[in-house]
Amino acid sequence: MLTEVFQTKHNTAPFSQIKLEDYKPAFEAAITKAKAEIDAIINNPNVPTFENTIEALDYSGEAIDRLSSIFFNLNSAETCDEMQKIAQEVSPLLTAFSNDISLNEDLFKRVKSVYNQKDKLTLTTEQYTLLDKKYKSFTRNGALLSQDKKVRFREIDTELAKLKLTYGENVLAETNNYQLHITNEADLKGLPEGAKEMAASLANSKGLDGWVFTLDFPSYLPFVTYVENRELRKEIAIAAGKKAFQNNEFNNKEITLKIAKLRYERANLLGYKTHSHFVLEERMAQNPEKVKLFLNDLLEKAKPAAHREFEELTAFAAALDGIDQLQKWDGAYYSEKLKQKLFSLDDELLKPYFKLENVLNGAFSVAEKLFGITFKEVFDIDKYHNDVKTFEVLDFEEQLVAIFYADFFPRKGKRNGAWMTSFKPQYIKNDLNERPHVSIVCNFTPPTETKPSLLTFNEVTTLFHEFGHALHGMLANTTYPSLSGTSVYWDFVELPSQVMENWCYEPEALALFAKHYETGEVIPQQYVEKIKESASFLEGMATLRQLSFGLLDMAYHSNNPTEITNIKAFEKEVFEGTSLYPDVEENCMSVSFSHIFQGGYSSGYYSYKWAEVLDADAFAYFQEKGIFNKEVATKFKDNVLSKGGTELPMELYKKFRGQEPKVEALLKRAGLI
Repeated sequence: MLTEVFQTKHNTAPFSQIKLEDYKPAFEAAITKAKAEIDAIINNPNVPTFENTIEALDYSGEAIDRLSSIFFNLNSAETCDEMQKIAQEVSPLLTAFSNDISLNEDLFKRVKSVYNQKDKLTLTTEQYTLLDKKYKSFTRNGALLSQDKKVRFREIDTELAKLKLTYGENVLAETNNYQLHITNEADLKGLPEGAKEMAASLANSKGLDGWVFTLDFPSYLPFVTYVENRELRKEIAIAAGKKAFQNNEFNNKEITLKIAKLRYERANLLGYKTHSHFVLEERMAQNPEKVKLFLNDLLEKAKPAAHREFEELTAFAAALDGIDQLQKWDGAYYSEKLKQKLFSLDDELLKPYFKLENVLNGAFSVAEKLFGITFKEVFDIDKYHNDVKTFEVLDFEEQLVAIFYADFFPRKGKRNGAWMTSFKPQYIKNDLNERPHVSIVCNFTPPTETKPSLLTFNEVTTLFHEFGHALHGMLANTTYPSLSGTSVYWDFVELPSQVMENWCYEPEALALFAKHYETGEVIPQQYVEKIKESASFLEGMATLRQLSFGLLDMAYHSNNPTEITNIKAFEKEVFEGTSLYPDVEENCMSVSFSHIFQGGYSSGYYSYKWAEVLDADAFAYFQEKGIFNKEVATKFKDNVLSKGGTELPMELYKKFRGQEPKVEALLKRAGLI
């Protein structure tokens, strides 16, 4: 069943019918099917052409891609021990299969034969991009290696696939294993009622009296932001910082180093100086030198502001509570207090205006005004958990654009954070435009017995961010699956998501959805002005923090990591130029930095800041013409959102904007100039 077209509405995944024991046999069957498709390409007696080789290759393996997306998406959003065990079993099979393709000499010969005559072929821009991408998918995956090096290459890839899984499982286990159980209400002084109610409900579900707090963001963040008891803030903050850095079976120290070293060895095998040199060849930034220049240039511009802000925060904490040295567990607490003093604005004041359903409908309204699409909730599409909402996305002619899944609340089998993903890509085959199935997964404040889900402003911008990624997937309109939607250069992928966040600060957009959940009153204008004013509050410090993560990523991946002996000491040295707070000896970020050691952000964390330059510049264009200007929105849709990775990102950006992006737009918006 899992390897065929599903007999469901819109060919959506039949989640409720899938049993865990179905997965492994399905993977084995899908691999067999994909191998047969590859064999058919190799054994084609005709001369290799773009159609019978490159195009055929891109359309092959549909069953395995679909199955992988279902399985691994659920392994992030709705996992269990059994599923993690299956993941450890099937990952090596998938890595081996992928290597079987990229190291297949006969297949590469056909691809190379087409590639060598590329100047004589009449191809569209998209076809030329696909040809280039397919050729590189072989050369960048070992096709030109000698036989003995190919063997080592396979070993490295298999080991990396397993290590990355284990790394993520350890972080999840450590997150799940911690709870702060409080029985004395006086210890919760300062904590908002909603957060207290959520903690009481969590304690109750565990058969405990009092209140329980965990390292899940909606539980952790209000605690460190509002609880007056400094010792308890310290306790939970240190617990968060030492995930996978404790002397137990979930320690990631060895695994972190192993991943970095194997990536370095893999890059060397392929003839690259470091992992970063390998990765960045296929990015807008092109090389590590350019990335470091970019990060250090921003650092130089942000540092004076960051130090000024930190001194202001320190003086404020000293005056308020006699604190002589700010620690990491004080940051969120005193930042919130200072923000309230400066802007008379806090999340508790704003949350009643940000009921989750209203915010989601607000994102839908913005998309409708900009791109002419509507969202209709449907109840006859299968879902993997009760919390998930399902929608048909339609154009103005009522034609299906996409299927959209939204999964908003934390639970035990779901990893922390927020992300967008897809269960089925968009592509055109046999004149049929296959529409995508896109999903966003978040960990927002859940409803309680007395209140609906009311979002913090940070959660509002997160929803718009992931929705921006989703639009990139949903509005895709390319011929080939591997170039569709978010299949773009990694430092371009954050543009659609980050640009969408801008609408959260605009009165015209807020009027659509920021309404009091009890009275229906639209958010008062003075609150909107304060939101805009406070948008660049402590922006220097926030920029420094982001840059520190980007620099840590580059430190691991643009150098020779075999010389690193002590992860903690290495990390401390890297953070020296960006740290404001004293170091916490028992904490280490590298061992739970899932973005770069488990996700796809290795040598790519800088891309958040890189894309901020693009998004600030892009939104400046909207502001110039009107934030719902149809002409600008259509240009953005036609040249960015629908085009996927069909041509170089800078070319697409220039077609939309008419010029290259200017870093000044970001510095101006962040209040750094």
